[in-house]
This record gives sequence, C-alpha cells and structure tokens, in this order.
Amino acid sequence: MGEEHPKRSVMNADDVSRSLTRIAHEIIERNQGIEGLMLLGIQTRGVPLAKRLAGIISRAYNDAPIEWGSLDITMYRDDLASQPTRAPQASDVPGGSIDNRTVVLVDDVFYSGRTIRAAFEALGPYGRPSSVQLAVLVDRGHRRLPIRADYVGKNLPTSLTERVTVSLAEIDGEDRVAIEVAA
Repeated sequence: MGEEHPKRSVMNADDVSRSLTRIAHEIIERNQGIEGLMLLGIQTRGVPLAKRLAGIISRAYNDAPIEWGSLDITMYRDDLASQPTRAPQASDVPGGSIDNRTVVLVDDVFYSGRTIRAAFEALGPYGRPSSVQLAVLVDRGHRRLPIRADYVGKNLPTSLTERVTVSLAEIDGEDRVAIEVAA
C-alpha cells in the first residue's frame, strides 16, 4: 500500500476565486476589452478554469458571450514514451478556428514549460491566432523552456521534490491548492 505524503494547503476556495477574478480583469485590461478573445483550457483542469474565467469576464461585460473551449495536448507531448498511457480527449475549439483571435491558454500549474510548448503545437491545426497568451492558476517555477505566463494567480516557489496539486470543485469536489512534500 502506498505511503501518504504530507500535504500543506496553500490556497483555499476563496483564494482560488480571488485569483481567477484578478486574472479575468487583467485579461480585459491587457486586451483593451473582449473583442476577438477566446479562452482555451488545457485538458484536464485548465478546462473548468477557462470556463470560470469566461464567466467572470462575461459578467464584467454585461453578460457578453465569451468564447471558451478545451485543448487536448496529449499527442503533442514530448514525453509520451516515458509517461503512463493517457487516452486523448477531444478538443473543443469554438467555431473550429482560432484565425485572427487572441487566444488565452489556461492551465492549472505552470512548471517546466513543456505542457505549454505542446499546447502551442496543438493550436496549429486550428489556424493562426493574432496572439497567444497564457493564464495559470499557479506558477511553481523550474522552467526548462523560455516560456512565461502572462497572467498568474499565485507564484509558488517549490523544490523539485515537492508536488503541487490543484483540486477543483468541478472535478474533485472542492477548490484547493496544496503542496505535497515527498517523504
């Protein structure tokens, strides 16, 4: 039986909500509004985060519709041979195209940058956006590629032996960010 590793909570539901609200308003401000905006959540936990951000942005604009969807990067990963087999999930890109759109990729934890590199490649079949931005709930550092997030909910310096776990109500029944310390 597996050994339990101690977890330390670093964000509760209120912290997650405040972070998403701040990110949503930063997206509006940086893009000078919502024209041409599309949010794409990276499977799995990026999807509910993108949906929540779209809702917050929509409410800030008198319930204007904000396009959001999902992006599966499974087949674009550079570690397929070393990772456990994971069945690809369907991407859902509104209108099937990102041509001339401002695409905001949304993910839960930003780590080495490899997931985001794969996401850039996964966008290719959907067209050519006018720009791509990145919003993450947690940036834990340890970048291996020269990629940075445009919007960050919380910078969370970690050691390489720690693991950041994000729980979201839509998937896990609660909103929480914790650090799991290897024993």
